[in-house]
Parts: sequence; C-alpha cells; structure tokens
Amino acid sequence: MEIPKQHMEELLNGSLTKQGSEISRATSPGGTIAMQDGQTNESGSQCKRNRPRTYPYFSTLPYTVEDEAKRQEDLAEILKHLYIAIQASDFTPGAVHWTRELRSWLSLKFDPTKEQRVKLVRLYYELALAPGIDPSVAERFASMFMLLTKRKHYLRPLLDLTLDWRPLFREIKVFVLPSESGLMQTTNLKRNIKTLIKISSFAQLYFDPEDIPAMLEEILPYFTMSSTEGAFVVIGLLNMLLPTAPPPLNRYDLNPQHFLPTFFHLWSLVNRSRTVDVALVDLLSRLARDSLPSKQVEFSEFGIFTAEQSTLITTAVLRLLEIPVGQSTSPYSALVDITAGMGFLLDRDSRKHPVSHHIARWFVMSLSPVCLEKKTSVLSLLETLIQAIETFFHPSNSGSWTRTLAQLVFYLADFFVMRWNRERNGEMEVPEERKLNEALRRRFVLCLREVIFMGIYAKSGTAMSYSLSTLQALAFLEPDLILPGALQRIYPSMQGLVEVHRTISSIRSLQILARTMIRTKGYRCHITALLGLALPGIDANDLDKTLCTLSFFANVCYNIPFEDLSKGREDVQGNMLAIDWITGEMERMEQEGSQVELNYAALNERDEELILASSTAGFGEFVTSFLGRVFTLLENLPDAARVRSGSPEENIVNTLPAAFMPLLASLSPELYDLALNKIVDFVANHVIHQSRDAMAFICNCLCKVDPEKALAKLVPVLISAIRTEIDENGAGSTRNAASDVLPRDRGLVWNISMLSMCVVHVGSAVLKYKQELFDIAVYMQQKCKGMPTVHVSNYVHHLLLNLTVTYTADYALYEPDRVKNGINADLWGAAEPPATVKPKWHVPCKEEIDFAVELFENQAESAVQHLQRLIDGSSSIKRDGSGKEWSDEVSRNLVLLRLLLAGVSVLFDSKGVNEGLTTTAAGVDADTDTSISQANGHAPEQPSDVLDNDSSLDGTDETSIKPSFQYPAGELLKPDDANYKLLHQLRQKIGRVLHEVHVFLTREGEDDVSSFAPLYTAYRSWFVDVGIERSAHVLDRVTRLLHADEQPYKVSGIRKDYPRSILVRRANVYHTQRLRHNAAPRPRSELDEQLLLDLAESAVSLYTEVRRNAQSAGESALKVIFGARLFVIPPLLAAFQKAVEKNDFPRIKGGLFALLFGSLAKTVGRHWKYTPAVIRTFIEASTADKPSIQKLCSGGLFQIMDYGRPGDRMAIIDRTVVDPFAPAEDVDDKIAKKKAFILTKRGNIERKKAELAEELIELIRVSHWKKATRVATLVMSLGMRFDTIASDSMIDLITLGTIDPHPGLRGLYSQGLVALFTMTDVRAVCNHDYANYIQAIQEFPAKVKVETRAGEESWTETFLKAFSQPEADVYIDHDYPGWLVWSKDMPGYKANVQNDIIYDEVEWKKRAVIGKHLNREWFVTFFKYLKQEPRDQSADKFRMASAAMLTYAFELIIRDGLAVATFEDIKEETLAVFEDGSDKHQHRATAEILGGLVTSVMDNSIERRTMVWEFAFPIIQRVFSDGLTPENSGYWTTFLHMILQSRDPRRAWPLVDWITSFRLDMGSNAAFKESSKIHLLHQVILDAGWHFQLEKPIMEDFLGHIDHPYKGVREAMAQTLAAITRTRYHESYKDVRELLEAQRKAGPIGTQPYLPTKEFDATMSEIFARLEKWRHERTPGQQTPSAYTSGSKTILLWLDSMLSSYECTQLLKYFPNLFTEQFLHMMDVKEDPELQSLAYHVFRHLPNIPHRIGEDQALIESLIRIGRTSPSWHQRLRVMINIQIIFFRRLFLLSEESKQKLFNCVADMLEDTQHEVRAGAATTLSGMIRCSPLELRERMIIQLRDRFTQMLIDNPLPKKPKGQLAGLSSARTSGTNTPTPEAQRLVIVRHAAVLGLGSLIQAFPYSSPPPAWMPDVLVTLSSKAANDPATVGNSVKSIISDFKKTRQDTWHIDVKVRFVMN
Repeated sequence: MEIPKQHMEELLNGSLTKQGSEISRATSPGGTIAMQDGQTNESGSQCKRNRPRTYPYFSTLPYTVEDEAKRQEDLAEILKHLYIAIQASDFTPGAVHWTRELRSWLSLKFDPTKEQRVKLVRLYYELALAPGIDPSVAERFASMFMLLTKRKHYLRPLLDLTLDWRPLFREIKVFVLPSESGLMQTTNLKRNIKTLIKISSFAQLYFDPEDIPAMLEEILPYFTMSSTEGAFVVIGLLNMLLPTAPPPLNRYDLNPQHFLPTFFHLWSLVNRSRTVDVALVDLLSRLARDSLPSKQVEFSEFGIFTAEQSTLITTAVLRLLEIPVGQSTSPYSALVDITAGMGFLLDRDSRKHPVSHHIARWFVMSLSPVCLEKKTSVLSLLETLIQAIETFFHPSNSGSWTRTLAQLVFYLADFFVMRWNRERNGEMEVPEERKLNEALRRRFVLCLREVIFMGIYAKSGTAMSYSLSTLQALAFLEPDLILPGALQRIYPSMQGLVEVHRTISSIRSLQILARTMIRTKGYRCHITALLGLALPGIDANDLDKTLCTLSFFANVCYNIPFEDLSKGREDVQGNMLAIDWITGEMERMEQEGSQVELNYAALNERDEELILASSTAGFGEFVTSFLGRVFTLLENLPDAARVRSGSPEENIVNTLPAAFMPLLASLSPELYDLALNKIVDFVANHVIHQSRDAMAFICNCLCKVDPEKALAKLVPVLISAIRTEIDENGAGSTRNAASDVLPRDRGLVWNISMLSMCVVHVGSAVLKYKQELFDIAVYMQQKCKGMPTVHVSNYVHHLLLNLTVTYTADYALYEPDRVKNGINADLWGAAEPPATVKPKWHVPCKEEIDFAVELFENQAESAVQHLQRLIDGSSSIKRDGSGKEWSDEVSRNLVLLRLLLAGVSVLFDSKGVNEGLTTTAAGVDADTDTSISQANGHAPEQPSDVLDNDSSLDGTDETSIKPSFQYPAGELLKPDDANYKLLHQLRQKIGRVLHEVHVFLTREGEDDVSSFAPLYTAYRSWFVDVGIERSAHVLDRVTRLLHADEQPYKVSGIRKDYPRSILVRRANVYHTQRLRHNAAPRPRSELDEQLLLDLAESAVSLYTEVRRNAQSAGESALKVIFGARLFVIPPLLAAFQKAVEKNDFPRIKGGLFALLFGSLAKTVGRHWKYTPAVIRTFIEASTADKPSIQKLCSGGLFQIMDYGRPGDRMAIIDRTVVDPFAPAEDVDDKIAKKKAFILTKRGNIERKKAELAEELIELIRVSHWKKATRVATLVMSLGMRFDTIASDSMIDLITLGTIDPHPGLRGLYSQGLVALFTMTDVRAVCNHDYANYIQAIQEFPAKVKVETRAGEESWTETFLKAFSQPEADVYIDHDYPGWLVWSKDMPGYKANVQNDIIYDEVEWKKRAVIGKHLNREWFVTFFKYLKQEPRDQSADKFRMASAAMLTYAFELIIRDGLAVATFEDIKEETLAVFEDGSDKHQHRATAEILGGLVTSVMDNSIERRTMVWEFAFPIIQRVFSDGLTPENSGYWTTFLHMILQSRDPRRAWPLVDWITSFRLDMGSNAAFKESSKIHLLHQVILDAGWHFQLEKPIMEDFLGHIDHPYKGVREAMAQTLAAITRTRYHESYKDVRELLEAQRKAGPIGTQPYLPTKEFDATMSEIFARLEKWRHERTPGQQTPSAYTSGSKTILLWLDSMLSSYECTQLLKYFPNLFTEQFLHMMDVKEDPELQSLAYHVFRHLPNIPHRIGEDQALIESLIRIGRTSPSWHQRLRVMINIQIIFFRRLFLLSEESKQKLFNCVADMLEDTQHEVRAGAATTLSGMIRCSPLELRERMIIQLRDRFTQMLIDNPLPKKPKGQLAGLSSARTSGTNTPTPEAQRLVIVRHAAVLGLGSLIQAFPYSSPPPAWMPDVLVTLSSKAANDPATVGNSVKSIISDFKKTRQDTWHIDVKVRFVMN
C-alpha cells in the first residue's frame, strides 16, 4: 500500500508537531539518557531502549497479545528477506517491500534490540546513499533511516552508534563542489539534494568528533571569496556535516574553542550575508546544545563561548530579526547572497528550521546559574535584546518582523521548559553547576513577561498562537509571576470592558492557562467564576469566539470533576464565601494594576480549600446556563456551507461534541441527571434542521457517558416520534429530486439522526432494546423513500458498528480506586500516570454478535431480493424511462448494502471471504517462478495470441510477495461458527448481486449515471472493508482527533502528561493500528476477478461520472487483492487500443487515466509484456483532435518517458553493512536464483526497449511534426545507453534532425545531439566502465596533481606571478586552491596535449557516424538558422546551447578529423555569416560560432590552438575595437564569459592580453565605445578572480581619470575598480593547521580580514585629497559638471559597490576622517541632484558595516563632531540618521562611554538653531532611549528629565507688560516685529526642553500603565509650557494628544493610574 503523501510527511517530521511549527525532537537537547533500573512489563527491554516506553501499549488491550519471541521471530523473517533482496540486487519491489514491512512492524510499537537497530541504521544509511540505486527508491531507504534515528534516546550518539560522514559528503559534493570536469552527467542518477540535507540533519548527531580535523582538511581548502560560491558552499557544508558532539576525554585539541576562532574568522570574511548568518547561528547553537553536558568543555556565563563571541552572535541575532531602524537600509546586501550559486542548495528548509529556533537554542543552551553572578552574561544579552525590541511586539506595531519575534519568544520559552524538565527527570545529564535553578528561571520569565502580554493581542493569527503557547510555557515555569498579570488583564475583558478582539484573546489565554491554574493553589478558586464569565462567549453571531469558549470549557472539564464539594458540610454555606473572595481579589487587581502580586502561596491551606469548596456550589447553575446558551446557539446556527469546507459553522458542529464529551464525563451523578433531562427535553420538542448533526453528536456524548440512563430516556422517545412522523405526517412517503430534505421530512430525519447517534459506540446497553431497534429498522425500510432512506441505512450501519467493534468505553476522569473515598479537592488537576491506566473496553459478547448477524441477514436479504426484482422486472417499480423512481430504488438498496458491509467489516477475514471459491496466486513467494504465468490469468474473453507470451518479461507483481504477519487483535469469530459461515456466504451473495446490477446497468442503462455512483462505492466497500472499516479511514480519523486533543497538554520534556480519558483513547488508537496492520492484501478469488473486470470495463465508460467512480473504486480494490494490477492491465489495454482505433474520445480518456495516471502506471512500466503496446497506443492517442486529450497526453508524457529510462544495472554497496544480516539457514541458492531471474528479465526488457526504439524511429520519419515531437522525446530516453551509446539509425535521425526546418524539432534534436556527444565523452572519461560511471569516477589524460610548495616563503607570490606570463606547463583552472589555505596538491591540466580524451572502439565508431553527416551543407544550414531572428525578445541572447553543440561538432573536425567538412570550410562559412557586421543577428551568430570554435581547442595541443586563434582573433579584435553597439555588446560579453569562466586566464592569452592593454582615450567622444571596452575588461577580471595579475597599469589609468566626463564610462570604471580591489585579497595559509593556529592566537574571533594595504591607503588619501582640491576649485552654484562632481560620482559608485559587498570592512578606517565629511559636502551640491542622492545612498551604508569591538570610537567621534560643529544644518541633520542606526545595530558592541557620548550629543542638538534639526534630534533621542538596555535607560531618563525640566524653570517666559490693552496685539505674539536675539534664544531653549521631555514620553508609546515618572513629566509640560506661543505651545499639544492616541486600547487603565499618581 502506498503511504499517502501527507501521512508520509507526518512520519518524517515525527508527528509530535508543536503548534504550527515543526520541531523534530531529534534535534532537541542532547545529553546522554539516564538508564532506569525498573523493568517495564516488556521483559528484557534494557537491551532494547535507553528509556522504557511511557505508555504500556500491550497491557491496556482487552485481549492477550503475542509474546516477545513471536515478534522477534517475525523481525528475523523480515530481515532475512531483506538480506536476500539486497544480495540479489532486487531493490524494487523486493527491498522496498520488506522495508515497508519493517516500517509496519515498528509502527506496532515493537522494538528491535539495540544491536539490531544499530545494524539497521547502518544498512539504511548505506542504502540511502549507495551509488546506482534509483533515486526514488533511495528516498524510501532514506526515510527509513530517518525513522530509525528519529529520537535521540533510541541510540545515544557516539555511545551506541557512530556513522561515517564521507558517504554523505560524497553525494552532496556532486551538487556543490566544482566538478573536476566540464562534463555534466545527463543521466537520471541525480538524487534530490533536499533529501540529502534531511539525511544530514539526522545523521550529523552520529558523526564522530575525532573526524573534525579530517573534515576541515577536506572542506576548508574549497573556501574562496574570489568566486563567492566557494565560501557559501564551505559554510553550508560545515553546517551540514560538522560533528557538534563533545569530544572524547582528554582530547582538548577537539574542544570547540579550538576551532571557533576560525569559524568567526570565516564569518567575518562574508559580511552582509543573511544566508551565512543563518548557517552560523544554526551551527553555533547546536554546538552550545551538545557541549552543555560535557564536563571537559569549559563553561562560563556565556556558555561555551567567550564574551566577545557572544556579543557578536547577539549582534547577528539583532540583524537577523530585520527590525527597521529609522531610515536605515537593511543590514544585508542582496548582492552578496545572490552570488551563493550552488551554496543555496545547502540551506535548511526555513519553514521547518526557522532561524528563530536556532537563536533560541543558542540562548537557552548557554544559560547556567553563573549568569546570575556576573553583570554581563548570556542572560543579560537576552534581556537587553528583548528590551531593545519590545515595542515591536505591540499589536499596533506589526509588520514583517511580527511572526519572527513571536516565534523567537515561543522557542525561547519552549527550550527553557524542555531543558528544565529534562534536567529534573534525568533525561539530560548536566553537571550540577550548570543546571537551571529557581532564581535563573525567575529572571528568565520576567525577561519575557512584558512582551508576551503584548503579543497575545497580536493582529496576526500565527503570532497570537505563538504568543499564547509562550504564555502557557511561562505560566508552567512561574505561575506566580504570570497568572496574576494574566487574570488582571482577563477579568476586565471578560466583563466586556474592552474591544472584542481582546476578549477572544483572553478566552484563548484562559484555555491554555486552565490546567496550570487548576493545579496551582489559590488560582484554582478563580476557575468557577471564570467559567461563568466565559458563558456569553457562546454566541451564534461570533462563531470564532464560540469555538474558543468551547475549547476553554473542554480544557477545564478534562481536569476537574464537576462535583459540589460544599454539599453536606457544616463549614461552607453555598457559594457566598467564594463570591466575596473573588470580588475582593478583583478589586485588588484593579487597584494594583498590571504589576499586581497575589502571593497565594501564603494562603492558609484550609481557608483555600474552603473557598474552593464554596466555589463549586455554583456548578449546577453553570451547567444549566451552559446548556441554555448551547440550545440558543443551535437554534440560531446558520446553515453550514458545503460539507468539509472548513467553514466556521462546520467547525462548531465538530467542536461541540469535543466540549460536551469531557463536560458530561466530569459531571457528578446529580448534575448528569439534570443535563440528561434538559437535553432529552430539547430533542423531543424541537426540530432544527441545520443543527441536526451537532445535536446528534451531543446525544452521542450523553449515551457514551452513561449508556443505561441515557438510552432508557432517549430510545423510547425517539422511536415513538419516528412512528408518529411516518404514520401521522406521511414523512418519507415520496421521492424528491433535490439533495436537500423536504420540510415535511425534517422531523423524521431529525429523529432518525438522533437515534442513530444514540446507538453507536455506546456498548452492550442497546441489547435491552433489541426488539424495538430491530423492528423500527425494518419498519422504516418498508415505509420510506427518497432522501430519508440514506439516514435509515446509516442508522443500521451505526447499530452494527456498535455491536461488532471492539473499542474503549471509558470516559472517567480517574481510575476507580482513586475515587473510592469520594471526590475531594486534591483530585483537581490530578495527573494520571500512563503506566497505571486500565481502560474499560467494549468487547462484543455472544448476544451482540447474534443480534448483529440477525440484523445484517434481515436487511441484506431484503436488499438483495429487491435488487434482483428491480433488474428482472418483477418488481412493482418499472423502468419506464421517465420517472426516477426505479433509479432511486436501485440506489437506495446499493447504499444499504454498502453500509451493511462496512458495518460488520470487523467480522470478515481474508480467509473466510474466499471460502469455497477458487483462488489464484495465493500469496506466491517471489522465489518460485511459477507465479509468473499464473499471476497473469488472462482475462477470459481475450485470446492469448494478441500478446506474445514472453514470460520472462512479466516478473512477479509487486504485491504478490507474501502476506503480512498477522497479530492478535481481538478476533471475535472462529471459522467453524455458524455465524462466521453465514456472514461470509451473505458477503459472496452480495458480491454476485453487485455484478448482476453492473451487467444490467451497462447493458440497459448506461445513461442512468446516478445509479453508478452508489454501485461503485458499494464495490469499493465490498473489496476493502475486510477486517476493518477501511473505506471510512478509521485509523486516520481516530489518530487525527487524538492528536488534536493531546495538543493542549504537550509540554516539552515531559512525556504524555495527559488527562486520563485522552490516555485511554491512545489505547483505542493502538487497537485500531493493529486491526489496520492485519488488513493486509489477500489472495484473489474468481469472484474478485469478476468484479475487478467490471470495474475495468466501467473505467473506460462513455460517461465521465461513471469513469471517475469506477476508477476510484478500482484504485482502492487494487491495493487489497494480490496480483490485481497485472490482472486488469490486459482488458484495460485492449479497451484503450480499441478506443484509439475508433477515435472514441471519452473512452480514450478513460484508458489514459486508468493506465497512466493511477497506481497501474508503475506496474505497466515494470512488465514489458504490455509496455510497448501502451506506448504505441499512447502515441496514437496523442494525435486525437480534442484539446482535453492533448492536455492529458502532455501530462502522461513524463510517465511514458520514464518507461524508456535505462533500468538499474548495478548498485555499489558496502557489503560489511549487509553481511551482519545473513540468516542462520543457507539462502545462497535462493539469492542466486533470484539474481539470475532478475538479470534475464532485465536483459529481455532492454532488448524490447531497443526494438521499440528502432520501430519508433521509423515512425518519426513519416509523422507530422506534432506527433514527431512526442515520439522523438521518447526515442531519446529509449535509445541512449551507456554500453552502446545509441543505434546508428538513431544517430542519423538526431544529426539530421538538428537542421530540420521545424524550429521545435530542431531544438529537440540538437539537445539530443549534445546528449549523444556528452554521453560519449562521459563514457570515455569513465574509462568505458559503468561502475566508474555511477560513482562519477572520471579520469582525464590531461589532468595532473600539482604539488604545492606552500611551506616556502614566497610560494603564493610565485604562484600568482605565473599568471601574468603566457607560458605554462600546467594550467590551473580552479579558483579555490590556495585562496584560504593550501592543500598538499591541487588539480592542474597539462598545457599541451594531443588528445584530451581517449576513445575506445565503440565511441570512435559512433562519433564517425555523426561525422559523416557533418558536411559543409550541414554547417551552412545550421549557421543559417543561427542567424534567424529569434521568435521572442527573451530568446534574443547568446545561446549557450548552440555554442556548446558547435564545440562538439568542431572537435570532430579539428581534433578527430571525422567530419566531412574541413576547418577551411568553417572559416569561409563563418566569414559569410558575419558579412559586414551591420546587423545584430550577424553578431549573435558569429559570437556563438566563435565561442564554439575557441572552446573546442581550449584543452588541446598548442598548434591547434594557434591555428584557431589565428583565424578568430582578428575578427574578435575588429569587433571589440569598432563593432560594439548597445544592441550587440551583450552577446560578446557572454562570449567572453563562455571562453573564460572557471578556466585559467592563460588559456585565452591573446584575448586577455589584448583586452587588458586597454587605456582610456580622453580624446574620444564615443562614450559607448569606451564603456563597452571597460565592460569587457570587467568581465575578464570577474572570470579570472584573484588570478588576474595585470591590474596595476589599469588602476593607475582609471584613477588618473576619475573625472571622466561621460556617465557610462564612469560607471564602468567604478565597477571595474571595485572588481579589482575586491579580488586582490587572499589569505593563503600554508595548511589548515596553520590557519587554525593563527586564528587562535589572534583571539576568540580570529584575525581581522580585509585590512587595507599600504598602497591602498596611499591611493585613498591621494584620491580624497584630489577631491578636496577640486571642491575648492569649483565655483559654488556652477550648473555644469565639474571635475569635482564627476570625480565624486566615480568614487561614490566604486565605494557603493564595495560597501554593499562582503569586503566592505576594508574601508572601515576611512569612515571617520575621509568619508563622512566628504559625503556630507557632496550632499550639499544642490545643482547636481544625482550626486546628492548618490552620496546620501552611500552615506547610509556606513552604519550597516560591521566594526570590530572598540574600533568604532573614531567614527562616533567624527559623527558627534559634525553634529555639533558643522556649519551646514543639513549636515547636522543627516549625521543624526547614522547616529540612531549605529546605536541600534551596535547595541551590544558600543562601550558605555560611547553610548553616553552619543546621548549627550543628541541632547545638545535639541538646542540647535534650526527647527528641523531639533525635531530630528527629538525623534532620534526617543529611538535611542527605547532600545537602550534597562539600566542605561533608567539612568538616562532621570538624567534627561531633570536636565530638561531645569531648562524650563531656568528660562521662564517674560511676563506680559502691564499697560497693554487686551484688544491690541502684543509684541510678544504678533508675527510682525522681528524678535530680539534674546527672545529667539528663549524660544529655542524652551522648545528644546519641550521636545526633550516629549521624546521621553514618546519613547514608551505602548507601556501600559505608563511608567511612574511619566505623569509628572506630562504635568510639567502642561503647566509650564502649554501656553507658550507658536511652535513651543503646539509641540506640547501634539505630544499630549499623541500620548492619548497610542493608548486607545488601554486608556481605561492608564487614566486611573494617572489620576492616582496626580
């Protein structure tokens, strides 16, 4: 059985998902797991598991299960077959099938021994990575490997298992490291890189730390920044592969700090890249996690890191959160990440591994009690981080960061809880002094508390869910810190004092906090009051709120008994005591506000118990009003939209029972009776059609909790109501066409629905009403027609399920012995340990079975007779062709039969169903060849000579291998029981009737489409419902529901702390799993065959609906019958062929769907007896003249192409992992037989493929292009093979096809031709050996290992110098050797080789076949097509494909001399193509031809190269000198890239030499000509990277002319300058050891890269001096460009390119003195807006460039200096932008002193003379205060508040002169007279003070209630300055109105606080 896709994903992710986010628990904290001594009930479990199972699966079942010996025996059997399959290379179906069996065995919670598991993990790791195994099969093995290592405690890393990293590296390497050859493999051997990355995250734990040195030696040399891809790949690989486990004892050289400095150094080499930040935070956080338990790894207040490392990581975290600051640009530069190339393949999936998860892991795993003693520590960094960004959590401030922040806080809390729990329960062995303690826990919770109380009101749903889960975790850790604040916010919003969205959020908070409150003293007394307050939440007008409220109730009911504890007690009188207490508490909360502390720990135990008891007196009242609300809801429920549409109405219907179940189960007997009476009353007196289902579910809950009481009330009421409806109202007496229920029938349907839900899963209590229930069923079946009949059948179905299925019938909150002394307060929230759960089960008894059989027989017989009569015309209802009466009756009886079969499915078994029938292929073992012809019992009506009986093409069907192992699952009937026989006979009878109906309908009523649907759903049930009701997906359903209910109770690090009734349901799910396991495929009987043929026949019916139903029923049936797939192929194929002959469109569609779009497609491809016919017919079908069929054929093409792929020939597997599985008995014989069989079959299939290919080639020659295109695609995959390359006729077809007149075919064939050439070359370099081919082992005659003499002082210099000379013996094509470190040797290629590839005879022959077609004519035609105008704009570019093809063609001419055409011909034709070069198409074609020509001799002998260059160079020179235009320069740049990329620049020396000799021609006014040449030069430099050694004269030339008048030239120069500067840097350590040493010596974060050289220093000073000189020479206000403006632009462009790249730190030292002022000057040139904006853009880069700690002093000084002293106010204003950004980005790196200086500077700037600067300073100041760490913030607030208040006091406004009359305008306010300087100073000072105080207030826009100092400040403002004139007064008013505006949400609280304070 294929596993459905999403189920597969669940298995892979481990279905323990945390809400909305995948945390694989495999990657949670490590630590070895403590062994427990207690034996569990599974004997010998110690050799199995490091931790006993939490849940006693086997002992909870109601029947005895198999013993351990039997399980192990079966495992041994599975492993034996697995061994045979692997040894015989039978991977699919063999090994795949046994892998599936193993998965099934494990899913039953059986455990292999530890030793077996280790062997299995090794085996599957090997299989998942073995070369030669088909990738889709390897995926299966990979997923098994992940399943076996899913949890860390299965196998402890390094103690139980280590894995070798090399096989994984070998596979990943193919994708990401530069291939040694330019040859790409064109085969299907590529696997999915995503799977490899997934494997790595499971396998990495088991890599051995002792391999670290080897790994670094292997991987680090590939690091290069000259082509950045290298750097990204290396960092990605380290993240994927580096072992993070602690090193073995005494290997101090492997401690993390040994190589951490190097990682930090690598990090600093790739600045401004998000990808690298993510990868390193991931790696470092895993290091932190895995080193935590290790005693020998040093551990400080920063965990295993140093202070400097930690601040750097935290700074990176701040960057990763991408929080917007002021006007800053992003800290990342997209230009860097774009260059990651293949490195992007190594990113982990960010949805499953969000970066916030890594960040949280790093923080929490570095915490320890030492943090509390030190002033700065990881904890203080976390606190600073959260304080700095807290305003971004506020709901009014949401944006792209909201989700990340919510996630971050969630993971922080989650990791903390997990670590706390695991340290407590011994699962994580952490040295004592590192264990988390209470004080640490308290500080941690306080750190997150504020932001969470904002987060739970978030606008985004996801963020809100994350925040709520965080709240739950924090409350778990510190109830006393969280609950008071939560209650203080929840009470007002539950009383409706605030907005609705806050109410929903509060109800959701209650839901997640309920359990913690119930379990915590004091808080539990609030529960009853909160329940009451939440009741209004049930409201038909707001269904979302209703859902949340119901979930809250459910959560409470699972954890407390609804028992009035005050009953019969003297000391408690009703609920008065509780009401008084709660009122008091609420007042207290209102007064104390959000900082309220409740201190319940101090409550007297007895008083608390009294209050609790008193509060429970209100339960009765609650239940009454709850039911009242629910009834009102049901009466007003809107009609649900479609079924399963996920609408809120539908959710309500599903959530109501989920809330009622626990509620009713927790009621005391008195309250239960109360509820029962109310509900029965409601049911009897109402009919509400749209809430029918909801009400029925509620009845079901009632009956489940107490079947005796409930049934006694409900059954009589309902049965009499049904009879009344039918007899009195005539309900159900006529049919109706529509699908909805007639109003007249609604009462009947309401009552039937209630009744049918009352009798399902309620147990044997129904026997009491046996007769009534039986009679009413019969009665209704007789009387009803139309819609209600479906409900009647459903009722019978439910009754049967109830009687025959084994299920748990236990909803009690407590085990019986817990409550034998009655219920008391101690039971509130009491946990039930899983180990002691003893569920009560319903196991059907003899009477129930008898009743079921009787009912089944009665209903089935009558339905069967009905159907027979309807068919043979003896019924009273006739087929008159007009009415639908007849169809209705047929449908009704079919539906009844389906539901009957499903209802008793548990009583059928696979032996009984075939009783008395002949069966075929009864589970043949695949070892015997007999099954081959039998399994293909030809369909009776098909003459066998249509298909040649070539038996070896058949092979066994994939499922006919062997029935699964059966395990006890509580079987009820023995094969010799009368009931058993009767049931199975009836089932066969039903099968035969279904067949008769099918025959009748297909013959007589093929247009009666509506009857077919129920017929085929009945077929499906007949097939699949054996042993378990498979058609209803029972297992999926119960599992999903259980998952949903467990969700709220999951706590990281605690296992299965669930309420008892949920634990009981786990047992039920486990029982269902066993049933599902047993329902394995069964042998095929003649009756099965008959029905399968029926389905096959209808799968190609004329009617779409009929086809769909038959196909889907067929798909289900194929899964459960052995050999069914092979059996139905012949009839389907015959029908398909016939349809194609007759052009019968509908049936063609049926054939296509059935054969190619379902599970048959695979089988067709495995059995080449049928494949050729399917392919031929498909090709014919694809010419059908109907768009829908065309579309289908395009989709099916891939499947068909797949058939043509070469089969797997060989896999290379390390035998040492397979041999341990060899069984005791001798199986060599079996293996040999099987292997021989597989080989014969494979040989025959390949023969067939070759024959088919030849046949199709003939077909192509005579076909229309459209058909030819499809066939050609097939031929390519059928005809190309490693051994024979391709047949001559195929080569002819492809070679000539390449110059076919039809463009589509031409494209296809030229791809084919390239594939042919590549195949030949690959075969040659693999030494003509297939084994080398699949392992990608390639040898090149030209390749040599060049020894590096890195030990010599000047080695690197000598190495680089060589690149400036044309002569070389060996070319170095790769960029990476020596950039970061040297290895012992590097790959090089001999410079003068006659033959760079050595062909054998086969290859030579095939190349000759191609060559004989390549005459001059061929090239003329080909060139002609190259010159054609492309069809669309996007295709108008240099086409690599054409050039690549020509490269191969020219090799045939020049190197091998195998072509007819000669080099002379090519020369002439090339010139003919170019003509005069006036047209861009001539240029494109010529560039492509020359690209091919030059490349074809690149790796060849010198004289051949010279010959080609002598022809090509003059043309290129001519074009580059004079021929470039904006239209064609793109072609030529690509041409250049093609011949230079990843090659040694000396290979194209003539060209490189000539281009680099370019100098600027200042006299030229052809701007484009100049700039295009520079672009070519730029391209050369980019491709050569750090190997480019001719830069000096170019630099001099460019720097001498930076003031070039033309914009295009300046831009090109700037880019080239940047490229040169960028590629000058390299590190070249002599080996990895030296690199590690150097970094360690340099300190914790390694050496600083990109330090400018002396030359660079001099250059910079010279340039800026020149600019300064030009600035003074330029006359201010000059409109025309000047040397200054032009030069500045060139330099700015150059710097911009450098600053937005990884080497930006090279410029740091120039920021303070050279850059800042110059940029500000440039921004002042008003006449040149371009210059202004460019300068502004570059200026904003500055604060984003990372400085090292302490190196930012100078920059800060210079910013402050300019801010205070610059004469231009624009400059003062602009500096501030950078001050704010630098303050935020470097929050953790700035020294205290720098922070203080910046504050002083900004505060002083508030007194600036310019109004704009003052306003800017105010915003900046409030931003800086907002993100400061708490301590600094408090200090600054006090300091600044006092300073500004004093300013207002010291500078009062002058009093008004007395004499003025009121009417006259005063001098002070009129705008006319000029103010005196004194008055002006006064305004400025007062404005400064007002803005300053305002910025303090605005720094806390959301904190509610406002901080204690704020009211005073507001008072100061209003009393001292509100009446100021103009600016000052207005500022005050706007500050105060903003204050109110941002507090709309919390005004009711804030106002009180303010007035209290005042």
